[in-house]
Amino acid sequence: MAALPEAVRRLAGADFSALAPRFAAAGFTVALPAPGVLSVKAPGRPDRPSVLLSVGVHGDETGPIEMLAHALDALGRDAGALAVDLMVCVGNIDAIAAGKRFIDADLNRMFRPDRGALAHAAEAARADALVAATDAFFAGAGPRRWHLDLHTAIRPSRYPTFAIVPELIAEQGKRALIGWLGQAAIGAIILNPRSAGTFSYYSAEHHGAAGSTVELGRVGTLGENDLTQFAGAAAALDALLRGAVHASTAGEPAVFKVAQEVIKLSDGFTMALGRDTHNFTALRQGEVIATDGATVYTVKHAEELVVFPNPDVRVGLRAGLMVVRADLAE
Repeated sequence: MAALPEAVRRLAGADFSALAPRFAAAGFTVALPAPGVLSVKAPGRPDRPSVLLSVGVHGDETGPIEMLAHALDALGRDAGALAVDLMVCVGNIDAIAAGKRFIDADLNRMFRPDRGALAHAAEAARADALVAATDAFFAGAGPRRWHLDLHTAIRPSRYPTFAIVPELIAEQGKRALIGWLGQAAIGAIILNPRSAGTFSYYSAEHHGAAGSTVELGRVGTLGENDLTQFAGAAAALDALLRGAVHASTAGEPAVFKVAQEVIKLSDGFTMALGRDTHNFTALRQGEVIATDGATVYTVKHAEELVVFPNPDVRVGLRAGLMVVRADLAE
């Protein structure tokens, strides 16, 4: 990481030693409740929004780390402008250092009580630490609670940027979140009815946060990401943290809802889709999606679009989402 900008090198290494003192000097209460976790709160101001930002939950998704590092470095130089209570989580620290997606198992499936055979994975302990920090951060927080879990996708996508939004978020918070996603030039949102053990769904379900898993382009090597693809999100994020209004020419995101989940039931699971299939590829009614022994997943609606097709997940996990177009009024 020697050639990386200093701010990027530090955040990728879960090092807040340069950033934390800037916020402390501006009068904020600063804490480091766990490795790779920074909490910044204004004392005596429970009215402020509480914003949790997480990156690196998958260690190979490095673009958001670079984007957030530059945003936090700029904000830290004007620390008094921070208009929210803020927590920053660097997710899978060891996987980031190794340049891998995970060490033992997918961290973003660990934010649930039942982990089965993965209960002793390295990522299980890390999820516990992040859950404890999240619980403490939102304890006593006001009603305006956000969690933006910033990712990049493995596959190319017909919508280069998109977000997964839990349906259970209260209507006011959901509208505010979707409005922000539009300002951030997010092309599509998927309303998700149930948890897959993700970090953002945990915050939404247990703390009433407007949580979202935000996909900001493609997986890339740290220091080699094209940050222009993150420009819309970076500008909207800076405005959110400063309490400013962000004017954007981006249109409203396309809205989808989950039609069905494709679960890998056994090692005999095979997907009918090629590995070059883009996210949001449309399939027609009756087409086979995947086969798993006697279970055959087929398209139920006139058209369904596939998202996150991945036959290589562990048995018992989601190997893909099938979505249909929706209306927020539905």
